[in-house]
Amino acid sequence: MRDEQSIETEATELLRTLIRNQCVNDGTVASGHETRSVSALEAYFNGAGVACERYTSEPGRESLIARIEGSDPTAPRLLLMGHTDVVPVSPEGWRRDPFGGELVDGVVWGRGAIDMLNLTTTMAVATRRLARDGFRPRGTLIYLAVADEEAGGTYGAGYLVDRRPEMVKADYVITESGGVPIPTGKGHLLGVTVGEKGANWRHLTVAGTPGHGSRPFRTDNALVTAAEVVRRIAAYQPKTRILDVWREYVRAMDLGPELTRGLTEPERVLETVRGMDNLALAREAHACTHTTFSPNVIHGGVKTNVIPDRVEIDVDIRALPGVTSEDVDAMLAEALGDLAPRVTIRRGRGQSGSLSTHDTPLVAAMERVTSRLMPGSRVVPKMTTGGTDAKFWRWQGVPAYGFGLQSLRIPYTEYPLMFHGHNERVDTESLKLSTMMWETLARDFLA
Repeated sequence: MRDEQSIETEATELLRTLIRNQCVNDGTVASGHETRSVSALEAYFNGAGVACERYTSEPGRESLIARIEGSDPTAPRLLLMGHTDVVPVSPEGWRRDPFGGELVDGVVWGRGAIDMLNLTTTMAVATRRLARDGFRPRGTLIYLAVADEEAGGTYGAGYLVDRRPEMVKADYVITESGGVPIPTGKGHLLGVTVGEKGANWRHLTVAGTPGHGSRPFRTDNALVTAAEVVRRIAAYQPKTRILDVWREYVRAMDLGPELTRGLTEPERVLETVRGMDNLALAREAHACTHTTFSPNVIHGGVKTNVIPDRVEIDVDIRALPGVTSEDVDAMLAEALGDLAPRVTIRRGRGQSGSLSTHDTPLVAAMERVTSRLMPGSRVVPKMTTGGTDAKFWRWQGVPAYGFGLQSLRIPYTEYPLMFHGHNERVDTESLKLSTMMWETLARDFLA
């Protein structure tokens, strides 16, 4: 019991440090400043017998690798990966200082507490504990704290995979998004993320003809055209596609035969989600069964009395695994209809979705470990609607998963609201559980 308390305290204090480092990534090269947390983690590992190496992709954009070498080069190599950057905040929407790392009644508040400094922290604590205990496994354990996940991984995981592949070579990878207990009539479900959608961003330019704002009749106002473009994109619903991973996840949730059919039969999904009271599940169900289009940024106009001749729109498109960039372009053209000739489209980020099989020895080990730490729970594969750095390894055929182990204190329905939202927080019991899970998993799987 004393050991569990020390685990909880150690993980809590390290998490508070990482939150206070304010490694805010706004998408620009000069943001992030992940070197702050890399320095903190390197100092944390100092003296524990863990070999650490720092990698700089751009000034201030650093990642850290710590490893416990295995004795058998043929044994599996397990990579535990967390990112150190966080997204920007709107402080006025928070009940507490988003970078204060405040500990209140067993809960740590701050940006990154869930996405994903909690897991970055607990992976580090587990790795250090193993090293200090003299853990000498057959298979190699690699801890990786990366920069830039919140902007696609170009200066973090992507940089390492491209430039230093030998340092991050692994047979299995575990990173964020999973392990939140979902109550069912047959016990709690623990989702292990086995796949994600591909980000296919598009930049649209709508052209018009400038003129005087006092004479708007029959003018070619680019903003008015853009408003209709936005409306059409927001209303567009591509064909429903049911992936096996979604079907298995829904069945495991024990929602009853009627709702299960409604969420897994292609012709019924849209009608079902439109009528659901559980908004979090409705949004997840829609996103996991459709390629989605979300017009999120618009710029246009130069002056109140000038009719705009140019408006730019950024659209976040998330493609299901198996949907290509060419498919996305065809869908966008379909959404625009007769307005397509008025719109110039530039491709931004173009990525394919990715999926890993869950029928692996590592997932079996996860099931063994979590059944001991959370009796009565079941591990079930799922897909995340956001993006993670796991894709860089899945694209190479390496099984990559999202997992963790959260307690029952914070209701599962609150987690989706905290990712990139206000009042992000995690309870210290979850920090303890995740740390114990990583340590036990390493001993089970690598020894």
